Amino acid sequence: MCRSIKQLRRPERDVTEAEIAAAALQYVRKVSGFQAPSRMNTPAFTAAVSEVADATRRLLAALHALPHDDETGRLA
Repeated sequence: MCRSIKQLRRPERDVTEAEIAAAALQYVRKVSGFQAPSRMNTPAFTAAVSEVADATRRLLAALHALPHDDETGRLA
């Protein structure tokens, strides 16, 4: 599920807010089955995207740094 969501955690740079928002939106679309919600479902859809983005930020902040080679930036 959600194969099109790209990995956000990587050693070479920090994740952007736009990347977090896009991943959250893609996840909620996949789970809900809606590409775009109806007007009636928009508040729930928008709240879910916000909650998933918040959970993503918390997760990324809580994880320990990935070990990487300082010269190449690749995982050690």
